[in-house]
Amino acid sequence: MDHTAPAPPATRGPRLQNPRGVSLDFTSFEGPLAQRGIGVIAPFDLALERELWRWVPMEVSLHLARTPYEPVPVSLEMAELVSQSRHLADATRTVLQFEPEVVAYLCTSGSFINGVAAERGMRKVMRDTGAPDAVTTSGALAEVLKLLDIGTVSILTPYYADLTAKLQEFLSELGVRTAASDHLGLGGGIWRVAYRTIAEHIHRVDRPDADAIFVSCTNLPTYDLIAPLEDALGKPVITANQLTMWAALRRMDLPVVGPGGWLSEVS
Repeated sequence: MDHTAPAPPATRGPRLQNPRGVSLDFTSFEGPLAQRGIGVIAPFDLALERELWRWVPMEVSLHLARTPYEPVPVSLEMAELVSQSRHLADATRTVLQFEPEVVAYLCTSGSFINGVAAERGMRKVMRDTGAPDAVTTSGALAEVLKLLDIGTVSILTPYYADLTAKLQEFLSELGVRTAASDHLGLGGGIWRVAYRTIAEHIHRVDRPDADAIFVSCTNLPTYDLIAPLEDALGKPVITANQLTMWAALRRMDLPVVGPGGWLSEVS
C-alpha cells in the first residue's frame, strides 16, 4: 500500500488567493527604495529629529547616535562636554554599522566652541574612526559663507551671551564680520520656542549691511520660517539643521531638499 503523501498542487507564478478572495500579484511590489545613509551624531538633548528628516530626499536614511547625557544647561560647559573626541569616536562607531556615506556632527556650539582648527580636528576624529566622510554644523557654515561670498552676517542664537560671543569669535576667524547679534538666553527647552518669537528676533537683528542671517542651534525649530523670511528680507536665512543636511547631501552628490533658495544654487 502506497503511503506517499500527495504532491502539493503546482503554483502558477507569484499570484496567490487569500481568504478574502483578493488576488495578490507579488510582481507589482517593488522596493523598498534603495537607501543611502547619513550617520548623525547629535547632542543628548536634541528634540528635532522630525525636522531633520524634512531636509533629506526619500532615498536617504538618517542613523542617529547621541552623546552621553550630561546634567548641565545649554552653556559653554555643555558645548565642551558634547564635543569631546572620545564621544565623537564612540558615536561614529555606533553609526558605522549602517554603512553611511557621510557622518555629520549635528551641533553648532559643540563645533564652534574651540575655534576653526578644533572644528577641523573633529572631522578628522570621525574620519580616523572610519567615517567615509565627515561634516559638522559649524564647518558647514564656514563652507556656505565661502561659497556664497558672504563677508558680513547678522546672527541669532538661543544661547546665553558668553556662548553667543564664541560664535562671533568663530566667524571672525573665518574673516566674517558680525553686523548684529541677538540671543534668547535659554539654558534648555530650546525646541519649544515658537516660530513667531524666532521670526521677530530675526527681523530685529537684520541690518542693511548684513549679507545673510545665520540662526544658530540644531535644537531651534526653523524649517517653516526660512522661505517667508528670505522673501521678506531679500537675503539668505541660513539655519543650523539646514546647513548640516546640505553639507552631508552635497558630499553624496544629492540636491538639498526643502526651503532656502541660495543653498539650492550651490548644491
